[in-house]
Amino acid sequence: MKMIVGLGNIGPQYNGTRHNTGFMVVDEFAKQHGIELTTRKLDARYGTGIVNGEKVLVVKPTTFMNESGRAVHPLMDYFKIDLDDIFIVHDDMDLPVGHIRLRDHGSAGGHNGIKSIIAHVSSKDFKRLRVGTGHPEKMSVVDYVLTKFTTEQQPLFNQSADKAVAALDDWLSGTEFTQLMNKYN
Repeated sequence: MKMIVGLGNIGPQYNGTRHNTGFMVVDEFAKQHGIELTTRKLDARYGTGIVNGEKVLVVKPTTFMNESGRAVHPLMDYFKIDLDDIFIVHDDMDLPVGHIRLRDHGSAGGHNGIKSIIAHVSSKDFKRLRVGTGHPEKMSVVDYVLTKFTTEQQPLFNQSADKAVAALDDWLSGTEFTQLMNKYN
């Protein structure tokens, strides 16, 4: 079984904000594959399905972003999922809107959700799909990540979400991760 986790903040006030990019991507992935995220357990909302012959668990933590690891690690234990079989989808301010980047390990890069997962799984060696949100020009980072994409940026975000879903599909079809990085980065 593989696990795809989208990071974000719970609550209607955060819907559609840059910080909820991970939620938006996994929602689109789940929609395209008919997976309903209706189960609520272990600090998460999730659903399962079969994609490209692979059983997949699609997850949205119900913790706030900074505590994402509180949901990821217990789900890995409960479903007996190896670290190599998880894929975290999250926002990245260092990438322009419309861009994605895949990594198979590394530091948190200042992202508190990733810091939490690293702390809870005791490793930096897990796959991440970073989705660009752009960097603020005239506001604080905290305020910026809680804004929505502008009308000019929305089509670019939609394109990056489509690329992200395609990358997840390719991963689930068994494409080597190095090939995925070469194709999508």
